[in-house]
Amino acid sequence: MLALAATQVFTGSAMLDVATVHVQDGRISEISAGVSPGATLLEGFLAPGLVDVQVNGGGGAMFNDAPTIETLQAITDAHAQFGVTAIMATLVSDDRGKMAAAIAAVERGVREAMPGLLGLHLEGPWLSAQRRGVHPQRFLRTLDPDDMRLLTQKRPFPVIVTLAPEQASPADVKALSDAGVTVSIGHTAASHDAVEALLAAGATGFTHLFNAMAPLEGRKPGALGVALASRDAWAGLILDGVHVHPVSARAALAAKSARKLMLVSDAMATVGSQDPSMMLFGETITVKDGALRTAEGTLAGAHLDLALAVRNAQSLMGATRETALRMASLTPAEFLRQDHLHGRIAVGGHANLVLFGPTLDVRRVWIFGRQVR
Repeated sequence: MLALAATQVFTGSAMLDVATVHVQDGRISEISAGVSPGATLLEGFLAPGLVDVQVNGGGGAMFNDAPTIETLQAITDAHAQFGVTAIMATLVSDDRGKMAAAIAAVERGVREAMPGLLGLHLEGPWLSAQRRGVHPQRFLRTLDPDDMRLLTQKRPFPVIVTLAPEQASPADVKALSDAGVTVSIGHTAASHDAVEALLAAGATGFTHLFNAMAPLEGRKPGALGVALASRDAWAGLILDGVHVHPVSARAALAAKSARKLMLVSDAMATVGSQDPSMMLFGETITVKDGALRTAEGTLAGAHLDLALAVRNAQSLMGATRETALRMASLTPAEFLRQDHLHGRIAVGGHANLVLFGPTLDVRRVWIFGRQVR
């Protein structure tokens, strides 16, 4: 049994003064006021482990390069050092064989209770060529019956599919949603009508708001306008100070609130690695001024960890500490319908915890009650 006490404990939605979190068998068994006898008194404040719904790589490894259990281990280990206790391993648009391998690797990792692994995010290949970003055009395609058979199988972990209205119909989205898949809209140049049709069919999120979608115009709201106007849809935000201007980020928070706006890293292999460059589909991308870019200057994922995104939420968005943390813990967990286990400090939930210092520096991390940093 483990008992951790702190002068402040953030539950995911509220801050408690002087409380003890009790852990048994990897789960939170009790939260009591004050410092319980025998508890370890921590210097800093305790918060839920961070939840990142878009992680392409880390620790020098990319999931697309080798969708294996070993790659997942390297990625989860790297992000755990930044307070991330649950990731959605993300596969960038690739062929169907690579998708099947990614599904198999995540299924094995979840079955073996790999610390830090929550599920799978398939970002494409059902994306608009016009807004593909660095996704190779050769892999982009319309969602077909073979894809649907693969995606709608019942799986013991959450699955996100990012797709564009140009490549999938409302009927497709309804079938995916009915099968338990979380559908997120992204990489699209579609009209607001087409986007709203997918929301009505069961899509619930938007992938990296502002990026890979048309800018908002008064008479052409597009995907961005629909995302900001929707009260029910969640939206991810890459808050590295490069992908989205701070004013745009503040506008998104004002429109969506911390209940629907999620911080994501969109992290690549360079996060948690000493190497400032990496290969992506045969092309070298390099970190420069805090951003990953191709030789032509195209943004290619992000050199960002989620703890830094939380700090940026304070410095760039003017968010409170609690708001910044919620957007990286409870809100993404709610998006995935996993908030009974992740993203909050609550009895019955996984004992995934982070000890932060006063400047939101990560000091200690626990996953399933075991200290990993």
